[in-house]
Amino acid sequence: MKKITVFLLCLFCLQPAMATELGPEDLIRSTSARVLKEIRSNSEQFQQDPAKLYALVGEVVLPHFDLEGMIDLALGRYRNEISAEQRPLIVKEFQVLLVRTYSRALLDYNNQDIVYLPMEVSNETGNVTVKSEIEQAGGFPIPINYRLRQGGQGWKVFDISVDDVSLVSNYSSSFARQIRKHGIDGLIKTLHDRNQDYDI
Repeated sequence: MKKITVFLLCLFCLQPAMATELGPEDLIRSTSARVLKEIRSNSEQFQQDPAKLYALVGEVVLPHFDLEGMIDLALGRYRNEISAEQRPLIVKEFQVLLVRTYSRALLDYNNQDIVYLPMEVSNETGNVTVKSEIEQAGGFPIPINYRLRQGGQGWKVFDISVDDVSLVSNYSSSFARQIRKHGIDGLIKTLHDRNQDYDI
C-alpha cells in the first residue's frame, strides 16, 4: 500500500503555466517542488475540506494528462466497441476516479525526497520517459517513470509506472474483467458506483 501511495503521489508533479515553456524533464522537475510545497503547507486544510483538494488536482494536474489516450490504452481492444453515447460517460467517470484516488494519495505524502535520473527518448515514437526515484527512509528507493508524448497542446503524460508496473496496464486488466462480465455499460456503472463511494 505504501508503494501505491507514493506512486500515485508522483502524478501530481505538473503545473499548467509551465506546460508550453519547458521540456518534459524540466517540467516535472521544477513543478514537483512547487506542488508538493503547497501540499505540505495546506495538508490540514485539505484534510478538513476534500473539495478544495479535488479542485487543486483538477486545476493543476488533469490538464497535463492525455485522458483520452490513457482511456484508449486502458480499454485496449474494447475501445472500438464504445459507442458515441458511452464515450463521454467513460471519460467523465475515469476523470473523477483519477482525481479522487490521487487526492487521497496526496494526503499520505511524508516529505520523501525525489531523485531524477537521465531521461530516455524513443527514436521510433519521439515519446520520452522521465525517470525518478522516491527515497524511502530505511528502505530501497522506489523507481517512478513518467511516459510523455508531445501533441498540439504540448507534452502530456499518458502512462506512469512504479517498479516496472504500469498504471495503464493495471486499469486495462480491471476494465477488461468488468467488460467481459458486464459489458461496457457495466464498466461505466462500476466506475460510477466506485466514485460515489470514494471519499477521503
